[in-house]
Amino acid sequence: MIRIGIGGWNFPEWRGGVFYPADLPQRRELEYASSKLGSIEINATYYRTQKPETFEKWHDETPDDFVFSLKAIRFSTNRRVLAEAGKSIGKFLDSGLTRLGRKLGPINWQFAETKSFDPQDFGDFLALLPPEKDGLPLRHAIEPRHPSFADPRAADLCRARNIALIRSGDSKFPDIDADTADFAYLRIMGTKDIEQGYDQQGLDHWAAEVRRMAQDRDLYLYVISGEKHRNPACAMALIERLT
Repeated sequence: MIRIGIGGWNFPEWRGGVFYPADLPQRRELEYASSKLGSIEINATYYRTQKPETFEKWHDETPDDFVFSLKAIRFSTNRRVLAEAGKSIGKFLDSGLTRLGRKLGPINWQFAETKSFDPQDFGDFLALLPPEKDGLPLRHAIEPRHPSFADPRAADLCRARNIALIRSGDSKFPDIDADTADFAYLRIMGTKDIEQGYDQQGLDHWAAEVRRMAQDRDLYLYVISGEKHRNPACAMALIERLT
């Protein structure tokens, strides 16, 4: 299974015919985006706790085979001692996200770029991430933003718990390409102000990487940052290459 999408859907830069048709009401933007893409990574969950009814609404506005990835609440990861995040993790997982049902994809636990790798603390944090919630299997992914996480021990700790290490492509963050779970999670951040965000060589490169990484596992790819108004076109160009 390959899922390709974007981060969020509520951006003024995508209106007026850039991605959303000029006459599309804002209340239908999620419906439209989910008809063109395979997945969306939700950023709002990083900044504040959502209501169960919100997750239900997102579920009901998208196709049956659509999948969301969620960025975990920042209070769980932006801390000096990761092992002390248990209460915050529990609150996040209790917020109603399982109302997404089978549309719940991976949870992205994004670390601050100043957070360096501490084997003991990192391992203790991973132990706090449960494999299921309300009977629904959970997929966890770690987005390290410090080069010290290139340490093979970080990959080993994730591999022991079937937790993915997120690749950060074309960015200032480390691109750690490690097979640690039965799925892969890739975020590419190098779109430019050209029609499809990347030139043909760049699109071919990432399409080839997706094929390689997805040979024996599921894969989620999100086009993030860069020239944001070009990200939907980039995601759709990659979908076209891979179908």
